[in-house]
Amino acid sequence: MQNFNYLVGCPATGLAALVDPAWEVERMLTEAGKAGLRVTHILITHTHPDHVEGLGRAAAATGAAVHVHHLEAERAAARLKGETDPAVVRAVSDNDVIEVGTLRLTALHTPGHTPGATCYLVPGGVITGDTLFIGRCGRTDFPGSDPRAMCESLKRLASLPEETVVYPGHNYAARPTSTIGQERVGNVHMSAPDLSEFLRRRMGAGA
Repeated sequence: MQNFNYLVGCPATGLAALVDPAWEVERMLTEAGKAGLRVTHILITHTHPDHVEGLGRAAAATGAAVHVHHLEAERAAARLKGETDPAVVRAVSDNDVIEVGTLRLTALHTPGHTPGATCYLVPGGVITGDTLFIGRCGRTDFPGSDPRAMCESLKRLASLPEETVVYPGHNYAARPTSTIGQERVGNVHMSAPDLSEFLRRRMGAGA
């Protein structure tokens, strides 16, 4: 499914956050070791299986705390049963700050794809999960999805500084990253001027 996984590391302390562990957990932990990083935090953008399939393995291997929006914390904890203690789940809310060494990562609640969908502000960028892709946004036809909430979430992301690098949850474009400035102009969904036009474009894209 061309998922992106991310490691966000603190060069001062060697501590790191692993984002959305799906199927290549062992590879990600190997890469962390090569970089001299120790995973102490796991950040979840949302709890669809293609983003948390390997959550139990990752948490068991690292002992890291799992950070996920409180609306989806129960689903994340269910993924840990039999592999590690579900108590490692830390429910986050909008604008919560997660400290990884000297790094301060901010959770942005961006519902639409799922009720608890969360983006994470990292130094110089934003990890957007399935909220914002390059050129378009995540699907809004799943149970719990909300097209109107997605429109508001995209407006919120569009308000970030234009140089903010966009790190999406899937490799669905010709390049792996973009910027908020580029998406404001070139993203068919983010560039919609109002809700009615956003909904029209969503329907044209098959939700």
